[in-house]
Amino acid sequence: MPNWLTALASAFDLASPYALLLLPLPLLAARLMPAERVGSSGALRVPATLVAAAARGDSVAARGRGRAVLVWTLWVALVAALAGPRLVLPATALPASGREIMLVMDLSGSMERRDFALDGQTVNRLAAVKRVGTDFIRRRAGDRIGLVIFANESYVAASPSFDTATVARALDEATIGLVGRSTGIGDGLGLALKRLTPPSSAETGEAGPPVTAKVVILMTDGANNAGQTTPRDVAGLAKELGVRVHTIALGPRDLSNADGEQDVVDTETLREIAELTGGRMFRVKTTEDLVGMADAIDEIEGGRAKAPPVPLRKDLWPWPAAVAFLCAAGLLAARRVA
Repeated sequence: MPNWLTALASAFDLASPYALLLLPLPLLAARLMPAERVGSSGALRVPATLVAAAARGDSVAARGRGRAVLVWTLWVALVAALAGPRLVLPATALPASGREIMLVMDLSGSMERRDFALDGQTVNRLAAVKRVGTDFIRRRAGDRIGLVIFANESYVAASPSFDTATVARALDEATIGLVGRSTGIGDGLGLALKRLTPPSSAETGEAGPPVTAKVVILMTDGANNAGQTTPRDVAGLAKELGVRVHTIALGPRDLSNADGEQDVVDTETLREIAELTGGRMFRVKTTEDLVGMADAIDEIEGGRAKAPPVPLRKDLWPWPAAVAFLCAAGLLAARRVA
């Protein structure tokens, strides 16, 4: 057998192969069902169309054979469509880590401060975070990743998912003022911990390796001044749950040397959160620091391996279904002409 034919046979598959058992059904019906009884008068009624055809000298037998071919082609095509023919397409092995990562991002009013640089221009902190953050998310293929945004309130901007493109888009669409302008670090961290609790497969609908690590990346440029919980209390809960929290202190000034400046970052609290949970605290004052932080976390939370490829299938049943439709149309047309 030629190589191309062998490859085609190995790539061909049937969704419902047992449907092929229906193929001999008309023959069984013809053999097992009782013959149609002729009326009591014994007279044989000949359709007027056949009489007219005979008068014209048409070959009734040839027409009957043509209709039989159409009927059998129709039946075989219908059964083939029911069997669900499909091609198994080659798929690349996907990376899989068994890791859940929840990004927790500050969206308070201070993120509007223009003290970062991108492409030679001064931009606000949020723009720099979006540029570096979306790139970081897209690199995390194989992780189940989500996004929580907080200010006065907290909300899940993107549920944990393997779809990194969707999560990156959610970060890029984040807007200051959407959930207030204060800084509720404790509530944002608490919501992330809640969403990291492994949901049932019925809720996610996603297959993947078992969860082996849970990580939160908390980024803020202020101090906790809103919400119902304190960051230290929530950090204690994260430790109990086995969640590692990396913290990012954003902005040029710390709370310890603010010199009267408002809305400066509470570096000490963020350091305590990271140390308590086994994570790492990053001090970010420039865009270069932000890029270095993303690279460092990418290296710390590495370990993505290759998972078995998921087979991709292309359905072919519409083709035999189309043949069956054309045969049915041909039979209908022939019946009207006769």
